[in-house]
This record gives sequence, C-alpha cells and structure tokens, in this order.
Amino acid sequence: MKEELARAGAQRVAKGLVGEMRDELNKGIVPAEMQRRGVKSDKCENEIGSEAIDAAIEVHRELGNGLLESVYENALAMELENRGLEVEIQVPVDVAYKGEPLGLGFRADVVVENKVLIELKSVETLTQAHRKQIQTYLRLAGHRLGYLFNFGAPLMKNGIVRCVNGLLE
Repeated sequence: MKEELARAGAQRVAKGLVGEMRDELNKGIVPAEMQRRGVKSDKCENEIGSEAIDAAIEVHRELGNGLLESVYENALAMELENRGLEVEIQVPVDVAYKGEPLGLGFRADVVVENKVLIELKSVETLTQAHRKQIQTYLRLAGHRLGYLFNFGAPLMKNGIVRCVNGLLE
C-alpha cells in the first residue's frame, strides 16, 4: 500500500497531471475527468477545510505515523481528489520584496480548490517555527485559510493546526 502511494505520487508528478489540470482550469477548460468526479469549486474555505481535516484523519488512520511527508502528501492528494476536490501538490509560490520579484520563495505542499493551503509535517512535536511558517505562507500566497497537518502525531486530531489570514472565523 505504502509503495503504491509513493509510486502513484511520483507518476502524478512525472506526468504533470496536476499541473495540466490546473492549466486547463485557468484557461476555462474543465477536463472530463474533473467533470466526472464533480469538482466543486463553489465551496467556501471552511467547507474545504472540513473536508481536508476528514481526509487527513482518514490517511493517518490508514497509514499511521512515522512515514515521510511525501507519502502523506500523495495519500492526502489522492483522498481529496477521491472526494471530488481539485488538488495541487508542491505548488511554486513566487515572492516579491517591496514590489520587486525575487522569484520562487517556497513550494506549498498542498493547495485545495485554490483556496486552502496545507503544510504537511511528520515530526514528533510541532514548534512555534512551524506555526509561523504556515502563517507566512498564507500571507505570501494570498490565501485566507491554511492548515498545518502533523502526521507524526500519535492521534491526528492532536496534529492539526488551523491558521487564518483575514478570514472571518
């Protein structure tokens, strides 16, 4: 199971399927596969966030803790896609300083429906630096809701941190 997830993720990235789907959506073309799965782009951030939490709990329940972040990333993307959500992984985010572009600033682990940013960790304990990182990522990427999912926690519910950037709670 774990090897299949890693292989599927590598194939998804190698084929560029996630990026192709994003490009088609940006052009206003809805791929047949996304129509078939019923991608719901009209969901608000909080609805998407609830789905993401449920999906993370399911992935953690199935795989347990202690694996590499990349395994959880691919499994979470698969779980969210199976729920009919548009998912992008390793999304490049450019950064500017005083209006001047600096180029690639970071890669967001997971972006769901182009509305919710998710940063994944697989560590024993989350630190304040992890929490600051997701806040900065939200601000720089222009998203209003984000989550920090720590798959290293023994119970997934203890590894979830919700972060907002201008979103009414």
